[in-house]
Amino acid sequence: MNTGRLAEGANNAYLDHAAAGVALLLWAADPAQPERLAAPFFHAAAAAALELPVEIYFTARSVHLLVPGVAATLRAAPQATHTVLDHLRQAHAHGAQLFVCTEALHAQGLAGAPLIPECRGHGGAVQFMARAGDLRWRTLVY
Repeated sequence: MNTGRLAEGANNAYLDHAAAGVALLLWAADPAQPERLAAPFFHAAAAAALELPVEIYFTARSVHLLVPGVAATLRAAPQATHTVLDHLRQAHAHGAQLFVCTEALHAQGLAGAPLIPECRGHGGAVQFMARAGDLRWRTLVY
């Protein structure tokens, strides 16, 4: 239940008008640029930890992150101890739902490819735009 409170003990800060949820679109989150890949999952985990519903939509080249073995080999920085898959799983563990764009899978040659179990299902432009058009939701594009 979203009470509007940021978190217990978080400097007594409150969300005056809590959003109904947060939808993230991973569009420029390209596995070829792993330094861009931790922030979306940090933000998703933080929003989910605040008890906000979180949906992450994978499109364009970001769909490769859902192929088993890809995100497990990537780190946002050479010295990072956690992989991109670790960050993705943390967001999922906090409650973020992962959706993959069917058209992006086709465009990337991944139609029918197995995906990591954290991916809840398919969701693309229509679903994301429904969230973007809902004034109760917040949307972020990475």
